[in-house]
Amino acid sequence: MSNDFSEKFEKMRIAGKLASKTLDMLTDFIKPGISTDEIDKLSYEFIKDNGGYSAPLYYRGFNKSLCTSLNRVVCHGIPSDRILTESDVVNVDITTIVNDYYGDTSRMFSFGDVSVKAKNLIDTTYESMMRGIKILKPGIRLGDIGFEIESFVEEKGFSVVRDFCGHGISNAFHEPPNILHYGEKNNGLELSPGMTFTIEPMINEGKYDVKVLNDGWTAVTKDKSLSAQFEHTIGITEDSYEIFTESVKGYRKPPYN
Repeated sequence: MSNDFSEKFEKMRIAGKLASKTLDMLTDFIKPGISTDEIDKLSYEFIKDNGGYSAPLYYRGFNKSLCTSLNRVVCHGIPSDRILTESDVVNVDITTIVNDYYGDTSRMFSFGDVSVKAKNLIDTTYESMMRGIKILKPGIRLGDIGFEIESFVEEKGFSVVRDFCGHGISNAFHEPPNILHYGEKNNGLELSPGMTFTIEPMINEGKYDVKVLNDGWTAVTKDKSLSAQFEHTIGITEDSYEIFTESVKGYRKPPYN
């Protein structure tokens, strides 16, 4: 690897590993009967105890350490006293800061009595993210990522959210470029070694239209259909890619056994 970005990648690995380890830890607790506030507190303590900081906490007035997006919530759900139940699906989104560098990742969780369509939505969302990741290498364009995700998702009968996207990330939480999860082949910025960004498709069971609630954060599907999301932080190497936020325990999508 070029010395131009080897130090940056090493710092991204450390931040990304803490983010994924936090989700690994939470997996033992994210069950029916726990509140999303309790999940938030567990995350805050674990990140602090492991030498990091929570990036969402106090970010633009956000007052929690992570996002918990349940059912029709697309993203940026705020932890509360809401208790998880058997029929819920929930996305838990973690971003850590270690030595001024960021690791950003999210996973879906589901319990017991969820519909076949909800399971299919979660599986499709995970697979769409991985399909977008597996084509990464220097020389492809951002539109290629979006095309890969969108074409797969729509073939499965679901829709890709347009209002939110992945983003550049390194020693800033959000930086250029935007990573759209829909697009056309051979369009957009060309990838080059050293680039670091998230891929985080938000996929809806129904239409892709969303609205933000009065709290200024919580984005929900307009048609009240379910939504799902997975996220990894990735770096472009000299000839391929590296995922900084892979689960240390090998967790990928529910069920997490």
